[in-house]
Amino acid sequence: MSRLLPLFAFVLLAALLGFGIWWNSAHDPTAVPSPLINKPAPSFALPMLDQPTKTVSKDTLLGKPYLVNVFASWCFACGEEHPVLMAESRSLGVPLIGYDYKDDANDAKAWLAQHGNPYDMVITDVSGHTAIDFGVYGAPETFLIDGKGVVRYKRIGPLTPEVIAQQLKPAIEALQKDAP
Repeated sequence: MSRLLPLFAFVLLAALLGFGIWWNSAHDPTAVPSPLINKPAPSFALPMLDQPTKTVSKDTLLGKPYLVNVFASWCFACGEEHPVLMAESRSLGVPLIGYDYKDDANDAKAWLAQHGNPYDMVITDVSGHTAIDFGVYGAPETFLIDGKGVVRYKRIGPLTPEVIAQQLKPAIEALQKDAP
């Protein structure tokens, strides 16, 4: 029996490894649950990238749903996501707010000038303090916030055409059906 112990240990280890591989492939690793879902978005007042003396707050955005897309000029994955935003932003049916995260304003402006600007407006959070309140892990991340200021969807990682079609657009349509 003691001769079979290494074999049993190997079979158990292989089964655990196989389960882990199956679990990761069956579940979306970017689907990190957010404690903000179905709760009010944090209050914020952040300067606009192109008009730093003008601030945008949660209160100024109340009334209709909007998306907040966290990006930065230094973010490699944001560069992968950006062509998708350029192609899809106008078809979303809600304002797309760019959230420049821990970035130099001049770098962000140059990046948007080079790659195009899909955003209805861009706010900037150089310190990253407001991002902490939103639970931002890093860029890119996207939040869907309803007209009452409640977070309804969060995506960690780049938006793809598939994610937009299968997750984001249905979530936006559901909000628009519920709107008065």
